[in-house]
Amino acid sequence: MDIGKFRQLPLIGILRGIEKDVVKPLIGAVISAGLQTIEITMNTPAAPKLIQDAIKSAQGKLTIGAGTVLTRDDLGKALDSGATFIVLPTLVTEVVEYCVKKSIPVFAGALTPQEIYKAWSMGATMVKVFPAKFFGPEYFKEIKGPFGQIELLACGGITADNIQDFFSCGASAVAFGGSIFRKEWLALREFSRIEEDIKALIAGFRG
Repeated sequence: MDIGKFRQLPLIGILRGIEKDVVKPLIGAVISAGLQTIEITMNTPAAPKLIQDAIKSAQGKLTIGAGTVLTRDDLGKALDSGATFIVLPTLVTEVVEYCVKKSIPVFAGALTPQEIYKAWSMGATMVKVFPAKFFGPEYFKEIKGPFGQIELLACGGITADNIQDFFSCGASAVAFGGSIFRKEWLALREFSRIEEDIKALIAGFRG
């Protein structure tokens, strides 16, 4: 992952529970929408193979990482599959330490001020504040008061209507999943609807 490039469009799409046969058309829709970064969660069945398939389908047009990495075993499988960044819903010391040591971008999950500070102190590239939707943009503004130097990734409840609020209140990046990659749309192969919603999020970010 090129962090400098990511900062230009700091949005991560989260793919969880997807089926093998949707990977190629879904990756196509993501690229067409203009999104540049996605993660595939390691609690998705056959996640390592899906990461490999996604990388092949993207043909260098997407940065692809692994999410929900909770163990060193998961981390090894993710990296062996070609993931170039790692995302966690919480702080797993051994995973973060390894990523920091190997200079692998890692987004560790946290919520409280104590957790956020600890994750940042350990070397997290950004701290993923999850679940952000229950606290809203104002929570980020409060956190940035004492922790102005800590970069925050908002995850959960991000919409085209509020995405700019999260950035205005101090988020450095956002991540979105089921609200855009809806199970019913994937089941019905309605990739155009997913594409349009991603475009709306990107437009909301750019204002």
